[in-house]
Amino acid sequence: MNEFLIKPKIHFGADALNALRDLPGRSAFLVTDQAMVKLGMAQQVTRLLQQQQVRCRQYDSVASDPDIAAIVSGMKMMDDDYPELIIALGGGSVIDAAKAVMYTLWHCRQERPRPCFVAIPTTSGTGSEVTSFSVIKSRSEKLVLVDEFMLPDVAILDPQLVASVPPVITADTGMDVLCHALEAYVSRRASDFSDALAEKVVQLVFHHLLPCYQQGSDMLAREKMHNASCMAGMAFTNASLGVTHSMAHALGGMFGVPHGRANALLMQEAIAFNADLDGECSTPAAQKYAALARLLALPAANAREGVNSLLVAIATLKQEMNMPASLHAAGLDEHRFQVCLSEMAHQALHDSCTPTNPRAVSRADLESMLRRAYHGGGNGNDPSSSLRTLRDDVQGEGIRRD
Repeated sequence: MNEFLIKPKIHFGADALNALRDLPGRSAFLVTDQAMVKLGMAQQVTRLLQQQQVRCRQYDSVASDPDIAAIVSGMKMMDDDYPELIIALGGGSVIDAAKAVMYTLWHCRQERPRPCFVAIPTTSGTGSEVTSFSVIKSRSEKLVLVDEFMLPDVAILDPQLVASVPPVITADTGMDVLCHALEAYVSRRASDFSDALAEKVVQLVFHHLLPCYQQGSDMLAREKMHNASCMAGMAFTNASLGVTHSMAHALGGMFGVPHGRANALLMQEAIAFNADLDGECSTPAAQKYAALARLLALPAANAREGVNSLLVAIATLKQEMNMPASLHAAGLDEHRFQVCLSEMAHQALHDSCTPTNPRAVSRADLESMLRRAYHGGGNGNDPSSSLRTLRDDVQGEGIRRD
């Protein structure tokens, strides 16, 4: 028997932040970061709460990749004046921190009722506002917590809150959205429900991410990417993920590479592996990647052509957003990378995302993918060359492409 969980009530579109006026409870605990304070967004939230006579305490010390110390600090502050509402305002790190604070405090104080949990994302990437996942750093390792208890009750998607996101972060988080959709689509736990979401997300990303990057004030594109991020979260919280994320967690823990960028740097190698591109390219994942290529109107007369088309499309999108094509190009020191390679593969092998990868993977496979990603293994990483080859192959088969 399968299941598909839909939990948060989602408010989206222009002025969605006004949904704060309808929340239950008279006390709130706001989890955010200094960026939200400096941009005035935290004050915007507290002002709306004050208008409803909701008193609010604020924990604004969350940093990127929150660690256990940050969670403990948040627990102590929340425990001092236990709230009826917990509100997370920020990117994935903030929302993940709020989840971990609420979850761990509940384990210590189970006699207390669970607060109503409201997530307000200010980046279009993690989809954390609709997932049961939380990623917390412990030394050089990222711990992935998964529990339905951490699912928010309310998600607020207001495109105005992402209008000022810089181009580099727009690119990184946008590729994270794409990776979520791609991995959920081929996951061992994929279903008709998660597939429908993933397919729509892939279309939205390829249509709207580049305009977001090129012109951040394009509010239609911002709204579509914000929705896509949420939909991708709905897909992967049900279907789970795969080895791109497993490797990205290890890479981020060891080298501090931002999560979305790590996924962007690794996803092509994972796609090629899952499709068995160096072999017969007849895996179920290869067929599904080819289906996505056809959905994007890319050449896909057979599975191999479809997989190659998708890889080229991903590489082209990254190139147009000036993203590095390899871990080496991203500035990772080669000697340290080689020293850490075995440990990263070990961490990835035991990551909670690995069991749902569509193709069984070994430690040696993970080392190979990481090594190829470091040097730029050629899986669509040279778009101009790949596109020429693809065009020549298509013309050679006598197939007309519009």
